[in-house]
Amino acid sequence: MDEIMKDTGQGHSPEEKEGAENKAKKKDAAEISRRGFLLGTAAAIGGTALLGSYRNAYASKDLSGWPDRFGCLTDLSACVGYRSCEAACNEANHLPKPDVPFDEVAVFKAKRRPTVNAYTVVNQYKNPKDESKPIYRKVQCNHCNEPACASACPIHAYTKTPEGPVLYDPEKCFGCRYCMIACPFYVPAYDYESALKPKIVKCVMCSEIIKKGGIPACANACPVGAITFGKRSELIKLARKKIADAPDKYIDHIYGENEVGGTSWMYISGVPFEQLDFPTNLPNKPLIEETKGFLGSVPVVFTVWPALFGTVYAALRHREKLDKGNTHEKEEEKK
Repeated sequence: MDEIMKDTGQGHSPEEKEGAENKAKKKDAAEISRRGFLLGTAAAIGGTALLGSYRNAYASKDLSGWPDRFGCLTDLSACVGYRSCEAACNEANHLPKPDVPFDEVAVFKAKRRPTVNAYTVVNQYKNPKDESKPIYRKVQCNHCNEPACASACPIHAYTKTPEGPVLYDPEKCFGCRYCMIACPFYVPAYDYESALKPKIVKCVMCSEIIKKGGIPACANACPVGAITFGKRSELIKLARKKIADAPDKYIDHIYGENEVGGTSWMYISGVPFEQLDFPTNLPNKPLIEETKGFLGSVPVVFTVWPALFGTVYAALRHREKLDKGNTHEKEEEKK
C-alpha cells in the first residue's frame, strides 16, 4: 500500500506534491530540450548534406567569373624591387610596421610568404640572363576565378565578388583552415594570435577602393608601372601584345590566364615561371573539377561535422554579439 501511495502521490503533504510536480516538469523540459537538440542536429546534418551537393554545383558553374571583372597584370621584367607596393598595402590595410624597413634590401636574403602582418611581399631571384639585374616577384592572393578556398570552406566564409576580389568574412570562420590546405598558391595566413577568435588574413585586392572607382594601393604605388590594373579581358589582350611585340624579352605564357581555371592576378615574365617559385604543375581546370570524384566518396561525417560545428560556432558568436549589445544598452540606461 505504501508503494502505491508513493506512486500516486497520495498520503503526501502539499509541499511534497509540489516538489514532485516540479521534478516532473524539469524532467519533461529536459526531454523536450534533448529531443529538440537531436532534431535540430538531424535537420542540420540533412541540410548540410543538401548544401554539399549545392556547393559543388555552385562552385563548378556559377563561379566561372563575370565578363567585366577586374584584375591586375604584373610584368616581372619591369619590377625593380622597390617594395613600394608592400608599403602601400601596409598602409591601406592598417597593418603594423614591419620588423625590416621597406627600404632595407637585406630582406631579400630569404624567401618570404604573405603573413598576418604582410598581405603582399616581394622576393628576389637570380636572373639567368644577367646576374647584375635580379628578378623580383610580388606575391599576394591571386583571386582565382573559381577559388578553391571558397569551395573548401564548409560555412561559406569566402566570397568571389563580381568585381574580381575574393573576400573573407572572419565573423563566419571557425578556424578549420581548410582554405589554407586548398589554396594552390599557399596564400591564406592564419592569425595564431587570435586563437579564441579564429581569423584568416590575405590580400583583398583593395575591394572597397575598386568599388569606389579607384585602383589597388599596390598598383597605384608602383613607381615603374610594373602592375597594371583593369578589366581582366583587357589585361589579357595587353599581355599578349607585349609578348608579341617583344618575343625575345618575354616567354610565351600568361601565368594566371588558365591556371586552375584562371585568376584575377596574372603575370608575364622573361624567364620560366618555375625558376621564380610559381607552381607550374597546376591543371587548367578549377580545382573543384579535379576533386569532385574524391569529395563524393568522402564519408559524410568528415564533411557534415565541420559544417555543423561551424554553424554552432557562428550561432554562439551571434549570441555573444547580442549579449554585448544588451549589456551596452543597460549601461547606457544606467547613465
